[in-house]
Amino acid sequence: MASDLIRERQQINELVGRLAPSQVHAVHDLLQAMLDPVSRAIAGAPVDEEPVTAEEAQSLAEAREWLKDHQPIPHEQVLADLGITQEEIENYKAPA
Repeated sequence: MASDLIRERQQINELVGRLAPSQVHAVHDLLQAMLDPVSRAIAGAPVDEEPVTAEEAQSLAEAREWLKDHQPIPHEQVLADLGITQEEIENYKAPA
């Protein structure tokens, strides 16, 4: 059993060695998401089956229309504009 695991890890290393740079990046991100407990919880969470309200549908339509003529705003830029960091979000504790 342990030898199977060792062989499998060696095969994974060999396969990763044959990937194109963009594929290595994708695999890296996938592995990080698989190991992150929050990402795993989100991936396993049930799908939100609540119907979209008329107001939400209108907001989505406006956002899609805006994106036709504008570049998306990166998450980091939004945080910078708000004067907060990702670390602050991750370390936030709600008041007791």
